[in-house]
Amino acid sequence: MSNHTSHAPHIVLAGGGTAGHVNPLLAVAGAIRSIEPQAQVTVIGTAVGLEKDLVPQAGLELDTIEKVPFPRRPNLYMLKFPGKWKRETAKVRAILEARQADVVAGFGGYASAPVYATAHRMGIPIAINEQNARAGMANKLGARWADYIGVVYEGSGLNARKGATLERVGLPLRPAIAELSRSIESDRDGVRRKAAAELGVDPNRPLVLVTGGSLGAQSLNRAIAASAKELLAHAQIIHLTGRGKIDEVRELVSASAGSDVLSGVGEQSAGQGDYHTAEYLERIDLAFACADLVICRAGAGSVSELAALGLPAIYVPLPIGNGEQRFNAEPVVNAGGGLMVADRDLTPAWVRDHVPALLADRQRLAQLGRNAWGYGIRNAAEVMAKRILELAR
Repeated sequence: MSNHTSHAPHIVLAGGGTAGHVNPLLAVAGAIRSIEPQAQVTVIGTAVGLEKDLVPQAGLELDTIEKVPFPRRPNLYMLKFPGKWKRETAKVRAILEARQADVVAGFGGYASAPVYATAHRMGIPIAINEQNARAGMANKLGARWADYIGVVYEGSGLNARKGATLERVGLPLRPAIAELSRSIESDRDGVRRKAAAELGVDPNRPLVLVTGGSLGAQSLNRAIAASAKELLAHAQIIHLTGRGKIDEVRELVSASAGSDVLSGVGEQSAGQGDYHTAEYLERIDLAFACADLVICRAGAGSVSELAALGLPAIYVPLPIGNGEQRFNAEPVVNAGGGLMVADRDLTPAWVRDHVPALLADRQRLAQLGRNAWGYGIRNAAEVMAKRILELAR
């Protein structure tokens, strides 16, 4: 590749599949464009992941390839893999040539691996962002050739080759969360009041936010809802149940504390109770702005966002896979920014034994929040963007 310093750099971002890969990619794209408005930024992803909608919505062009997962066990797909890999890497080469890429930056996910391999063969500099405490296969492959690796967690299993840089850069935050972290720093109280008004909750009463992600988490839903009476003695609650799970939650809350405690989220008319339920909340940042404590799963994005906002949390890692969610929450818990409880231990009895006492201890809660803020990183998108632009030059 010639070193064309005279023209605006062209940066190709690769990755996608889930929100965990797409959100950081878009955050970095936005930061690159604000630091270097002349830079051209395009994305390589698949036509089936979230990126197919989110990338064009962000005003970026998307070039698509098929996903080529690595074969994990000997089977028929293993025989087809070399042909598929060859076809998709050829497609990537054509894209990188047409786009005159100066640098590629990958965020993990199926689309990243063929991009790393092709960029390496073409001599194009490579940057990587790894969001998880345990790196995925695509980024492990890319790390062999990368010039720069930005991680959210130390010890993710990625090793920088000789002459390359590896640093804990943090998770590039979604614009709504980055904006909220800035507002909180200047006027936490004002931010809380405004958000509380929009959600229809009391700005002067402690608030617990419960969320198990878009599909909800049954163990979390049941343990919290069955303890409604004890929790409501100390705080109001916003419980995001996940799709199709709200009826069971409302029944358990009614059995614990009576049906008159129930109301909706953001619907002033839906009852005046202190236990606010919704399946999902598009503007989760509003709930974060009001929360004194969050009880949630420990996805990499959630942990990074809550730490960046200085929110104390009780993390309940998803009990599947290789337990990677536990690794996501461990560092912030070790830094004193939250608590962790195993999914099987999260019972109504555990909630009653631990959560009301924590809510009653305002000093301990505030200290957890300060520790979380201290561990959190708020400028990851900007730092990542600068490193990528340096490579482009």
